[in-house]
Amino acid sequence: MIGRISRFMTRFVSRWLPDPLIFAMLLTLLTFVIALWLTPQTPISMVKMWGDGFWNLLAFGMQMALIIVTGHALASSAPVKSLLRTAASAAKTPVQGVMLVTFFGSVACVINWGFGLVVGAMFAREVARRVPGSDYPLLIACAYIGFLTWGGGFSGSMPLLAATPGNPVEHIAGLIPVGDTLFSGFNIFITVALIVVMPFITRMMMPKPSDVVSIDPKLLMEEADFQKQLPKDAPPSERLEESRILTLIIGALGIAYLAMYFSEHGFNITINTVNLMFMIAGLLLHKTPMAYMRAISAAARSTAGILVQFPLLRWDPTDDGAFWSGRTHYRILHQCCEQRHLPGNDLF
Repeated sequence: MIGRISRFMTRFVSRWLPDPLIFAMLLTLLTFVIALWLTPQTPISMVKMWGDGFWNLLAFGMQMALIIVTGHALASSAPVKSLLRTAASAAKTPVQGVMLVTFFGSVACVINWGFGLVVGAMFAREVARRVPGSDYPLLIACAYIGFLTWGGGFSGSMPLLAATPGNPVEHIAGLIPVGDTLFSGFNIFITVALIVVMPFITRMMMPKPSDVVSIDPKLLMEEADFQKQLPKDAPPSERLEESRILTLIIGALGIAYLAMYFSEHGFNITINTVNLMFMIAGLLLHKTPMAYMRAISAAARSTAGILVQFPLLRWDPTDDGAFWSGRTHYRILHQCCEQRHLPGNDLF
């Protein structure tokens, strides 16, 4: 039954689900309509607030973009690729491949959702290349099912944002340490349960042999790494660019800072510390500055959605400027309760 439901949902989503950018635009228009209906704002004031608040969370958008590119760059390093090849060799049958990809993707997304985004897809491709008879669409779906765990993982945006000094909601509830969110028993239980249960759920989604969509392994050749072999007569500038010494020095600085930070603050991670950890790890695993920059350049394409959609989703049609769409709905409901004296106004 689960297999039939998954195939139906696949057809439905393929036909009707637009790009997330369309959702951002539609949500903007919907918020305009609701705000004009339920609040005393005028169309002119709404347009002004929309424009004034368009760039209100550039810092947060930059942090989210860095989560993607640092995780992506780390996943594309040679040691991680070697680990993927070794892990993929454990799958001998299509069923084992599906369960292993789901498990691996879920764990990777707990570590970092940008990392899991890439590692899951790379691992699914490696399994499809090694295991004959694998259903390639299902393997890719299994890789992204791992995203169920990212919100409770080390790169969960809201828990990390709440623990980061100067965040936009600090004046409401103060700083909320990750010990109360990510490392709470409730969150750990849910995250571990998802990691354990989801491989068995995806196993039940296996198609019939006649419905399997395989792919030619030759189309899944491994991508070249980002290392560059220098000729003997390479100029000093190129030798600096491909120098491992510079990477080791910067890596040592980053590790020293993180050691001091954790000794002083405990394991109270923030978005900035997570990004620094992944940047230093990626830099060291890619070995040279320019190899890491080439990996970052390849990863930057993945940030297009954040760069365009965040401004659309982060404005607030209220008198005090812009915030985010969830906060927008909260404030609109608040104003509506105030104006119409509805029960529940004391909740705000």
